[in-house]
Amino acid sequence: MLEGIMIGLGTAFSLTNILMVIGGCLIGTFIGMLPGLGPMSIIAIMIPVAISIGDPSAALILLAGVYYGAIFGGSTSSILINAPGVASTVATSFDGYPMARQGKAGKALTIAAISSFCGGTIGAILLMIFAPMLASVALLFHSAEYFALMVVGLSAIAAFAGTGQVAKAVLMTLLGLMMATVGEGALFNMPRFTMGIMDLQSGIGFITLAMAMFALPEAIYLVLDPSRSKTGGSNEIKDLRITRGEARSIAPVIGRQSIQGFLIGVLPGAGATIASFLGYAVERNLATKEEQKEFGKGSVKGLAAPESANNAACTGSFVPLLTLGIPGSGTTAILLGALIALNVTPGPRLMLDDPQIFWAVIVSMYLGNLILLILNLPLIPYIAKVLAVPRNFLIPFILFFTMMGAYIGQNNATELLLLVGFGICATILRFADYPLAPLLIGFILGGMLENNFARSMQLYDGISFIWERPMTLGLLVLAVVLVLLPSYRARRARARASGVADGD
Repeated sequence: MLEGIMIGLGTAFSLTNILMVIGGCLIGTFIGMLPGLGPMSIIAIMIPVAISIGDPSAALILLAGVYYGAIFGGSTSSILINAPGVASTVATSFDGYPMARQGKAGKALTIAAISSFCGGTIGAILLMIFAPMLASVALLFHSAEYFALMVVGLSAIAAFAGTGQVAKAVLMTLLGLMMATVGEGALFNMPRFTMGIMDLQSGIGFITLAMAMFALPEAIYLVLDPSRSKTGGSNEIKDLRITRGEARSIAPVIGRQSIQGFLIGVLPGAGATIASFLGYAVERNLATKEEQKEFGKGSVKGLAAPESANNAACTGSFVPLLTLGIPGSGTTAILLGALIALNVTPGPRLMLDDPQIFWAVIVSMYLGNLILLILNLPLIPYIAKVLAVPRNFLIPFILFFTMMGAYIGQNNATELLLLVGFGICATILRFADYPLAPLLIGFILGGMLENNFARSMQLYDGISFIWERPMTLGLLVLAVVLVLLPSYRARRARARASGVADGD
């Protein structure tokens, strides 16, 4: 391993590759900040540029820099305007945007930058140490285990449900799962629930739904309630530093979620989105009763957890890509196509046949995270000044980027009609106090859940895979525990309160 690291250092620290890292990080950060323009679209656009470079190491370092740069920068639009254009930054908006509304936009961006840096750095170190071993662990996961993992991801709904809102969260999750069934099914290549609309055969676009659930209702809210735009100290950006107490509070969260996020990222098909949701759910369940009340209202732990987890998972997703040739996410699937276009065959032999590529990419990740921190921290006061823009100017920009992101996602006008329709429905649901995050979780995980369940049913000719595969059964038991634990804790708290009352 030490020999490989030395090869990687020699390759990654050449002038050309350092420029590739810086360029990739800048492009990725800028694209990640624009809601609707995620890493998948920009990497797909940049593949011809990467191929023209000629050197596979430099090309892959550039594309990798764009990838984790976009994840790093994706938190900005989530925090400032509640418009998560990248799936893995949806959880960031749950506490990041409330912090911005409280006049703590600078602090929220600082926490996001530090958490992202730590998550990416810890992920890069773990990748160096455990890549060969983790490749063999990833082989143990089959369709049955992935199905169970999706169920664990759906069990995170309990973390997004307020007091007495579990039923509403479950209903919204089911609605998200139903929306994920629109389009061609996993078992039969026949369109379902498309109502004869050809543009729906490929399903509802994630970007469209994400924008409709978060950005569009926010713009409508600002129009319907002008006083909302005058609160939160948006005219002055202050409080950029985190206190020593806040640093002590988020340090264990960053450590836990960096490791958990990396391990989830290693699993092919899991990726940064599931890691961020699970990271948020786990930290909320681990928090004290008083801290739990802060989640969703501007909790520093609620912001640090998904940011650490998604960046660590982003790094971890390179393990199956480089060692097995299996994409760990939609973005790494595009990177897999880029590798093949560069005449590089990813898989178990890559570490032996092309060690300079394998180790250069890993070393460049640490360098890239350092560059991202150096680039982003000084810019935070200027980025946060987006909130100082008068809302009557900001609303048209939110609407413009929302519609542009939705249109670019599928490249057809039907998406704009869906965006408006879903946006109006989401606004009504927000007025009715229904949580929107569970709907998006159900939609994101619904397709993967159905595909893996269908494959497992075909392989085992029924649902016997649940008890025939111990790892699947263990994950399903974990999902049940995650769902029941909040109810158990609430019941225990009520029993304790009644006991105290009886004692009085």
